[in-house]
Amino acid sequence: MIKLILEVLLMGLAVMLGAYLVPGVTVDGYGSAIIAAVLIALANATIGLILRIFTFPLNFLTLGLVSFIISVLMILLVDSWMTGFNTTGFLSAAILAIAVAVIKMILDAAFGVEKS
Repeated sequence: MIKLILEVLLMGLAVMLGAYLVPGVTVDGYGSAIIAAVLIALANATIGLILRIFTFPLNFLTLGLVSFIISVLMILLVDSWMTGFNTTGFLSAAILAIAVAVIKMILDAAFGVEKS
């Protein structure tokens, strides 16, 4: 349970830092960043999973590029759901996805979070 809470807090921090670094992305505060992080994770785990299953052959041919595009689309979907999390378009959402992944990797290493 503590690991889950730590993961949520670190993901919220990663979204907050990503929004600070990427032009065109705004987050109202840390609370909005945590909610956005949870919604992005839920969207990727449900809708994103279904899309990845349907696009598997194309994803295989493009060496995972379709999976990245689906992740960006999930960020845009969460943007349309929330008022405290905004992106200006596909490019800023794509850069945010890359930034959040890199920041999350650094935070996981810094806080000693192990993937099991």
